[in-house]
Amino acid sequence: MTRTSALHDAVDAYFRGLYHCDVDLLDTVFHPASSLFDVDEGVVTVDPYPVWREVVRTRTSPASVGQEREEEIVVIDELSDTAASVRVRLRVLDSIFVDHLSFVDGPDGWQIVAKVWHLERTVA
Repeated sequence: MTRTSALHDAVDAYFRGLYHCDVDLLDTVFHPASSLFDVDEGVVTVDPYPVWREVVRTRTSPASVGQEREEEIVVIDELSDTAASVRVRLRVLDSIFVDHLSFVDGPDGWQIVAKVWHLERTVA
């Protein structure tokens, strides 16, 4: 498997994990020490991965309500052979998110070490 296809596989695992709220799958793509960041009304929120993982685990999955998968890789910026920044857009229930995912390719393959996310809009 090429480096690029392995990175694409990791992004796909991220998409599938969120679509199914499959935290075991998300555990394969998030580094255990990763953090997630957002700014809402001027306040920066930082969640350690285990906290966000629990939110995902307990919410209704898009798959369970029959929502079609809506996701795209917007851009991949390869910083080096072992680091990349990936911007994605995806729908989770009535929310459209834009995420910046910082990946590193370490002993466990490509993993997200940081996520900055933004709620782009909501849909009916």
